[in-house]
Amino acid sequence: MLTLEKTRPQGNTRYTDSGEAHDVRGLKHREETETRLVPILPELVAFIRDHIAMHGVGEDGRLFRTRTGGVISGSAYAKVWKEARTYAFIPDQVASPLAARPYDLRHAAVSLWLNAGVHAPEAAERAGHGVDVMLRVYAKYINKRWRTSGSRSCPSQRR
Repeated sequence: MLTLEKTRPQGNTRYTDSGEAHDVRGLKHREETETRLVPILPELVAFIRDHIAMHGVGEDGRLFRTRTGGVISGSAYAKVWKEARTYAFIPDQVASPLAARPYDLRHAAVSLWLNAGVHAPEAAERAGHGVDVMLRVYAKYINKRWRTSGSRSCPSQRR
């Protein structure tokens, strides 16, 4: 289980409270000191433990940081992501918008969970959403087959 405590979103220094590129903030839609528990697979736990044993953590607890201990920029993540896609995908997929941004994986995961029949409250908890927000954002991706066929009823209701 991961316990998330704060965020450090990147913004233009003109628009941050601190004048820095990364303001320290509480978690979105939560009280300032509220945390969020995120269940993770045992394989990821092992990977993170190995990473910490090899590299330690930053002074502020971050796992990933620059050589000097700084915050990794969004453009650095984007560069690595773009290169990683060339190793993971065939050329046609690399040229497509498939998983163009890391956030696309989160969107795909939630859509997959819902299409696989994971109950909305559980999927919302995994994603850190409220059920109402999750269904508003992802409902159009649930059971795409019947949603795009022109029918408004669920296939199981048509029997």
